[in-house]
This record gives sequence, C-alpha cells and structure tokens, in this order.
Amino acid sequence: MFNFKTGLIFILFLHSFYGALSALSARTIAFAQDTLANDFRKAQLFEVRDALAKHSQTKFVYSDAKGQTSLLIHQINHFIATKADLIIVGTNDEKAVVPVVSKAYQSNIPVIILDRGITGKEYTTFIHSDNVKIGTLGARYIAKRLGGRGKVLLFEGLQKADVTKLRTKGFMDEIRKHKQITVLKRTGNYLRKDAIFEMEKLIASGEKIDAIFAESDSMLSGARLAMQRRGIDPSSLVTVGCDYTSEARDAIKAGTQSGSVLFPLGGKKAAETALRILKGEKVPKHIVIPVQLVTKENIEKVDPIF
Repeated sequence: MFNFKTGLIFILFLHSFYGALSALSARTIAFAQDTLANDFRKAQLFEVRDALAKHSQTKFVYSDAKGQTSLLIHQINHFIATKADLIIVGTNDEKAVVPVVSKAYQSNIPVIILDRGITGKEYTTFIHSDNVKIGTLGARYIAKRLGGRGKVLLFEGLQKADVTKLRTKGFMDEIRKHKQITVLKRTGNYLRKDAIFEMEKLIASGEKIDAIFAESDSMLSGARLAMQRRGIDPSSLVTVGCDYTSEARDAIKAGTQSGSVLFPLGGKKAAETALRILKGEKVPKHIVIPVQLVTKENIEKVDPIF
C-alpha cells in the first residue's frame, strides 16, 4: 500500500541525490582575464559567460588581474590549485605568463589562449585574429585617404602584448611604401584615459597631424575627446580605430571617425571550443577569426562587437 509521506520523502531524496550528482558532474571553466577596466576585455569575458550560461553542466568562474601581470599569474595558479577543468587566459604579457600556462597544461588542464598570444607552445588552442592584417588595413586606408602624403599618429596598445607588436608591424610595413608619409608613435595601453593624456600632451606641444591609427577604438575615443576639448574638429583628420564598437559605429556615422577594423571578441568561439574540448573532441592548435575594415560604405552591413 502506497504511503504518501514515505513516497514524498523518497521523491525529495531522489531530487536531492540527482541535484548533488549534477553538481558533482558540472565542469568548471575558469577565465583568467587581464583587466575588466578595458571595455573590450570586459565585453569579451561577458560574452564567454553568457554563452556558457545556456549549458547547465558547466560552472563559469573568472578573475580580474586589474592589468597586473603578477596578479594574473597568481590567479591562474589559483585555478590550477582548485582543479578547474579548463582555463581560458587573456594575458597582458606574451612572455611572463608562459611558465604558469605550461604548469596548467602539464597538469592536464586544457588551456585556451584568447586573442593575445604567448611565446610558449604548451597550450591546447589559441583563438585569435590576423593582427598584422589589422595594421595593414588601417595603413592602406589612411594612405589612400591622404593621397600618399602627410603625418600619421600611431596609437599603440600594451607594449608587452603580442597583438600590439603585430598590429604595429602590419601598419608600419604598409605605410613605409609611401615615402611622403611620416609616423609618430604614442602608447595608450588600449585605455581611453591613457590616450586622452597622451593626446593632450601632443596637442600642447604644437605637433600637427593629418591622421590617426589607433590600435583600439577606446584609444581613438580618448584622442577624439582630447581634440574636442582643444577645439579641434575630429572630422578634419582621417582616423581609424580597431575593434568596431557601438561607439565607433556612431562616430563613423557622425563623421567624427573615418573607420574601424572589426576585431571580434572571440568569447562565443572560446565558449564553443571549451565545450568541445571538455567533450573530448580534438580542436585545432590555432583558430583564426576573420577581420574587416568598416567605413561609411559598409557600416549598415556589419554589426558592432558590443
């Protein structure tokens, strides 16, 4: 004879048992991110989080190194010690993180290097875009708009990040084809505030420029703000950024920015790849996401990254 009270207790037991079993089987994906003070890096992390939220058998955790390499290394070590099932790394230094990434990899923890590369080879996969091409596209567009002559300000990002070196290489290799174009370099660390500071100094020095190539839209936004503060119309210059954010799209539409090279966040691809790895699937050592130049001509056909 069925006893309602006993049956209810049994059902509650089963619910608790399978809930605990589900929790035990959940796989932890950890994201060690360089900084959340950078708009791109923050949006990238949230794209991973949102993509994984659809999968109940995964647990997502993350850290913010606040731009400090030593803290990033400490946080990766923490994810190793707490036995994360997979680690995604967004670094600010292509060399300093190599030993700790190798440690994770040698501990049989799959590692995804996202967007900024490292000099080591001990990782599972590297998801990135062609950063040399980003610089090339920017230089080619600016040179054409300037008619092959003028002075260009190159706003570089973090000096120890491989993406900075690659974007600068692509830009300089292309721009050197135009002997009557000269280049000034300033470092903005991919941050709006740093670009404002450097642009203010440049304007105060009396230096005149005809164009800007910024290795992120955040830096170009900072440069634009500094120009507006000093009464300089940004539309009087040829200006190209990188990332293609909503802010950049609005500026292109308004005519205060000439273009932006689309640089996908890579968060969705990282989440998709992480799930494939945890299922035991083999993934390529390199996964490349395409880039493209966005201007007024094609702006309605390309969605901003955030």
